[in-house]
Amino acid sequence: MAGFEARLAELGIVLPDVAPPVAAYVPAVVTGPYVHTSGQLPFTAGALPATGKVGDGHGLVPADDAKAYARTSILNALAAVRAEIGSLDRVTRIVKVVGFVASDPSFTGQPGVINGASELLGEVFGETGRHARSAVGVAVLPLDSPVEVELVVEFE
Repeated sequence: MAGFEARLAELGIVLPDVAPPVAAYVPAVVTGPYVHTSGQLPFTAGALPATGKVGDGHGLVPADDAKAYARTSILNALAAVRAEIGSLDRVTRIVKVVGFVASDPSFTGQPGVINGASELLGEVFGETGRHARSAVGVAVLPLDSPVEVELVVEFE
C-alpha cells in the first residue's frame, strides 16, 4: 500500500512528535510484521487539553470533547508507529484499537468517544483502516487523562 502519508497531507494533518513516555516503557514496539503502541494520551504540545472523568454534568468532560481527545490520541499513536517503521505508507492493515475512557459511573457512551480514533483511521487509511476494537470505561487514567488509546498495525 502507498499514499497514506499523502492522504495525511491532503487532510491537513501533521503528526506530532512522539510523546515521551511518562513511566518505564517505550512508545511502540515492533514484533514481526506488527507495531504495538503503548497507550497514548491526548497530549498536545506536551500537555493534556483536559483532565477528569467523561460524562454529562458539571465538572465532567463532555463526550464530544473526549471524542476529539481520542482523535488526538490516535494521532500520537500514528506518530509512534511512523517513528518505528519510517513511513505510514508501509502500513498494510490497522489491526486493532483499544480505547480507554475515564468515565463517570453513569456514563455509557465509551464507543462513541473512541469513534474519534476509529473515524480518523478510516479517513486516512480507508478500507485498510477497518479494525477490531475495544472501548472500555475505567475509573481513572494516567495523569487524570479522559482518554487513552492503543494501536496495533501490520506493515511490510
